[in-house]
Amino acid sequence: MLYPQKLNREKGDLIVKIFIGISIIVALLLVVINSIVTPDIQWAGLANAGIIYIWITVIYSIRRNSNIATHVLIQAISISLLTFYIDYKTGFKRWSINISIPIIIMVANITMLILTIISHKRYIRYAICQLLICLLSLIPIFFIYENLIANKILSYIATAVCFLNFLLTICLSAREVKEAVSRKFHV
Repeated sequence: MLYPQKLNREKGDLIVKIFIGISIIVALLLVVINSIVTPDIQWAGLANAGIIYIWITVIYSIRRNSNIATHVLIQAISISLLTFYIDYKTGFKRWSINISIPIIIMVANITMLILTIISHKRYIRYAICQLLICLLSLIPIFFIYENLIANKILSYIATAVCFLNFLLTICLSAREVKEAVSRKFHV
């Protein structure tokens, strides 16, 4: 036999449930160990945030009807939240909003730009996710406006990448995007 046999859906769901149960037990053990060994340093929250992020990624990746753009959007949101949480729990030095989130937004926009160029005739499948990533890309502008960022260069670059990505999307598939938005939101 050259290829492994594919598990049926029930066995696959059972395996996922078992591993989620194991993850919950590990998360609880981490909290107990943290409270006993080092109660003044809350490292268990960071580890558990990582476990939650991994399960978001795994469960979403297992889904059969997910397209690449939706996966990019979910990853951008979840990794941004994870880095912000880690920054917050480690003293909020603002590295998440100065460096991490702008880089994540740039990577998401560049990924969508590549998807647009490669499959602009089928881009309609990605249009809504592209618009949501553009909305997510406005977060650095909010950080700049609220003076939360010390070094604004990455945030400006992330905004520029988003703007260029949006322009290319409009140039390549304006009519299709308009039809998708009107169908999705009944406008």
